[in-house]
Amino acid sequence: MSKNIFITATGTDIGKTYVSALIVKKMREEGYNCGYFKPVLSGVEEVGGKLKESDANFVTETAKIPTSADDCVSYWWKEAVSPHLAAKRSGEEIDIEKICSDFEDKTKEYDYLLVEGAGGITCPLRLEEGEKFLLKDLIKRLDCSIIIVADGGLGTINSVLLTVEYARANNIEIKGIILNNFKPTSFMHQDNLKQVEYLTGIKVVATVEKNQQEIKLLEEYFC
Repeated sequence: MSKNIFITATGTDIGKTYVSALIVKKMREEGYNCGYFKPVLSGVEEVGGKLKESDANFVTETAKIPTSADDCVSYWWKEAVSPHLAAKRSGEEIDIEKICSDFEDKTKEYDYLLVEGAGGITCPLRLEEGEKFLLKDLIKRLDCSIIIVADGGLGTINSVLLTVEYARANNIEIKGIILNNFKPTSFMHQDNLKQVEYLTGIKVVATVEKNQQEIKLLEEYFC
């Protein structure tokens, strides 16, 4: 049985991809058969219809996963916009069943699977008339618990609390919080960590400093 975790964040450009790469890298170094899946991906560079530079390329290369970046993604687009808009502008329609099928295939290939979302937990995937399918709906369809990645600095208490309360309101299990761009010597960052745990009752399972090359995982939260 594959064990899966979904990495989401308090917003865009918080560092989900960087943290995801460190987690998968650490898991594989520790001997776990851990894979990576990114259902939707925008803002890529491609050559000949193949991904050249993208989040998926960064994770597969950093974690040394023996697969191509293209095999880790269901949908990708060049434009760096929300998935629902990228799909619409390219004349595509995101098929949720395809994503679910790709996810199931990955869970058979790996014992542990890290799934990386796009943007924050409310990122829209399909916004057709009479339909509102957001990232939180996909998380529920895939039956995954989540790790929330947040910035370690100013404003993170508010953004973390909003994300946590939204996830709880939608009955999504939260396994932990990771603070990225964390500065151990900053009294504000240290207080953010303390207050985030106090106000949410959720453990900060890791902190990641800028350009950190390794992540210390609390195994019980990932395995």
